[in-house]
Amino acid sequence: MIQKSMKIQLASGLEARPVAVLVQKASQHESSVYIQSDDKKVNAKSIMGMMSLSLNMGEEIVVIADGADEQAAVDSIEKFLSGQEA
Repeated sequence: MIQKSMKIQLASGLEARPVAVLVQKASQHESSVYIQSDDKKVNAKSIMGMMSLSLNMGEEIVVIADGADEQAAVDSIEKFLSGQEA
């Protein structure tokens, strides 16, 4: 299991479209992927769960991945949230 803190650096934060892209990226991996914000932890492969977090630019989250491709899952999400990949 890997846990990594990261900041959301997308100008729009995690609104509907960026959430859909993040869910797509998480779903490409076999590993379980969760996003934790404060005391709330949701499945990153669930669009409704991710929308419930209402995350904005600059917010700090923890990405938690567990499984065969956990490092690739965390790296992919970090790259997306840093604004390097749309």
